[in-house]
Amino acid sequence: MTTPEGSHSAAAVNVETAARFDSPVLAATGIQGLDDVLGGGLTRERLYLIEGPPGAGKTTIAVQFLLEGARLGESGLYITLSETEQELRSVAASHGWSLDGFHIFEVMPNQEALRGEQQYTVFHPAEVELSETTRAIRETVDRLKPARVVFDSLSELRLLAGSTLRYRRQVLALKQFLAERGCTVLVLDDASAGEHELHVQTLAHGIIVLEQSQPEYGNERRRLRVMKYRGAAYSAGYHDFVIRRGGIALFRRLTAAESRGPVSMEKLPSGVHGIDVLLGGGIERGTSTLMAGAAGSGKSSLAAQFVLAAAERGQHAAMFLFDESVNTLVTRCAGLRIDLRPHIDAGTISVQQVDPAELCPGELLHAVAAAAQRGAAVIVIDSLNGYLNALPEERFLLIQLHELLTYLGEKGVATIIVGAQRGLIGPNMQTPADASYLADAVVLLRYFEAGGEVHQAISVVKKRGGAHERSIREFRLSSEGIKVGEPLHQFRGVLTGTPVYEGSGPPIRGKH
Repeated sequence: MTTPEGSHSAAAVNVETAARFDSPVLAATGIQGLDDVLGGGLTRERLYLIEGPPGAGKTTIAVQFLLEGARLGESGLYITLSETEQELRSVAASHGWSLDGFHIFEVMPNQEALRGEQQYTVFHPAEVELSETTRAIRETVDRLKPARVVFDSLSELRLLAGSTLRYRRQVLALKQFLAERGCTVLVLDDASAGEHELHVQTLAHGIIVLEQSQPEYGNERRRLRVMKYRGAAYSAGYHDFVIRRGGIALFRRLTAAESRGPVSMEKLPSGVHGIDVLLGGGIERGTSTLMAGAAGSGKSSLAAQFVLAAAERGQHAAMFLFDESVNTLVTRCAGLRIDLRPHIDAGTISVQQVDPAELCPGELLHAVAAAAQRGAAVIVIDSLNGYLNALPEERFLLIQLHELLTYLGEKGVATIIVGAQRGLIGPNMQTPADASYLADAVVLLRYFEAGGEVHQAISVVKKRGGAHERSIREFRLSSEGIKVGEPLHQFRGVLTGTPVYEGSGPPIRGKH
């Protein structure tokens, strides 16, 4: 006997879910990243709770929500119980916004209410003030008939209500009143989550939680999480965002599973014969390569050589620099016959200098993903050390790096990660984070001593899915460019930094 009722209920859910993805049903927030997280926007004629500490960005989201409505020709109403209209307009002016596209209704105690003779005696002041507040809100909504409403904030209503039960009843009444009039409502609340807050959370159709943290050094970090959204497929987890002039920029969490597809394993040679011999013809699209070695051993220069080779083939490439400026990179590489400037000016190569103290992790991942979406064949992250410093919590480095490398691989990008190891010479060289197991190929560069001089060696110690040379060769950087010598067969222990020469004649010939 319960089957018809159950079938009807399931059908209703399916109709609601299907209707939700019909664009007229959704109310865009005006924040592109947030709309992506929400699956297109907010279901209309519902109430949503925006929670977060002071300064997290609640008001900015609310104003952008109403501005987007005004842009679409929808009426809007901002009900404020805490800030004055002048304060709101001052904040909007800092973003270059005009608030003339929607109405602002202040529910503030006037000066007369503060006079002694206006104090209530028969009824508790909270009861009188709450009744007057709700009556004024109802009259204003009936008069303006807004499609979008922002209520700022619940903390003021909570104080007026006095008790948890009265507070919940007022929020429920407010929700029903606005729903009957076809309003899509954002309710802001800056109170910390507590037992009494759960009562309001159960009434909201969706809940968006904002968080703000201050690292020991650098700019503050903000992130957002959709904690609840009934009948909707949204992107779960935390998403980083920043507040700049012009509003909020939100960076949806990178999800590699959404980009899976066929990838061509095209080989991308470096243009240096010895390097390509070592790598079995070059690096492949859809794979990642870790170039590890001590400072100054040639990792960045080798990565730049692959970028130049790609640009000369007419392919696009991108470099993200943590450890040196763009001018330093271009000037240094030009001295090695790796001339990046013409291709940078032409737009074939893009180079972005990253400040880990200012750029949030989500923004960095978004920038790298955007380069892949623009069709970059080669992407260089220089270096892993700088990428590590850009993350607020080191334990998430390998998880995010794995997701990033998988995403770029699915996009057919040949990713090169530069990893600077601690120390200069010795058998115990280590990178700050061991990413060698994540990379498809590992190129190792080492200093070693021979004949009273310091030399450099290069070897490929790992390469998945392809043949490569296992010998160790001498590696040189000069005004003639990158040179790779013959295999160092007459040495034993090159990777230790202090090899033993087992041949005859001069250990190093001096020419390649």
